[in-house]
Amino acid sequence: MEAPVGFLVVSLLLSCFATTCYGVTFSSLQRTLEVTASPKEGQVLKAGDANITVTWGLNRTIQAGTDSAYKTVKVKLCYAPISQKDRSWRKTVDEMKKDKTCLVKIVAKPYTASNNSFTWTVERDIPTGTYFVRAYAFNAHDEEVAFGQTTNDKKETNLFKIQAITGRHASLDIASVCFSAFSIVALAGFFYMEKSKGKASQQK
Repeated sequence: MEAPVGFLVVSLLLSCFATTCYGVTFSSLQRTLEVTASPKEGQVLKAGDANITVTWGLNRTIQAGTDSAYKTVKVKLCYAPISQKDRSWRKTVDEMKKDKTCLVKIVAKPYTASNNSFTWTVERDIPTGTYFVRAYAFNAHDEEVAFGQTTNDKKETNLFKIQAITGRHASLDIASVCFSAFSIVALAGFFYMEKSKGKASQQK
């Protein structure tokens, strides 16, 4: 028995609507990119000082032509699960538009299958945490179609740490010194005035 035409039309519309609403999901992406990063597992990098060199390209075992739709690549710094715990603003969500795993862009470049490398200085405002690097391939519609990352599927290997800038900012230190100097001068002035008043009262 053939399905009613109206039912097929409604099903098709619902399918299109679902695709539009939910967009691209991470689980739908192919892992076709090979990505490596210079930090060694467990290494601690200092924000604002350390460099990360990332290399990426198409996995050589992937069938030729698989990357025909790839137009751009965006490389990002991503939180490891340990640095996502109890932090909803870093939560991993399958829907790419809502996913917060990779919030820091390292670089974006036109796609080429090999010989891609970029050295990035860890930004000063990167928080302390455990990280890995992931690269996304985008199509002509700026939609994610594939990825690669420096860790395994469970995000347990090849993780590195970043230590945020600690202590007071230099400007605060300068302000503190100036304030201390002002306080000393003011205090010295106060004692001088009090001493002058004491002498004046004795002379009377």
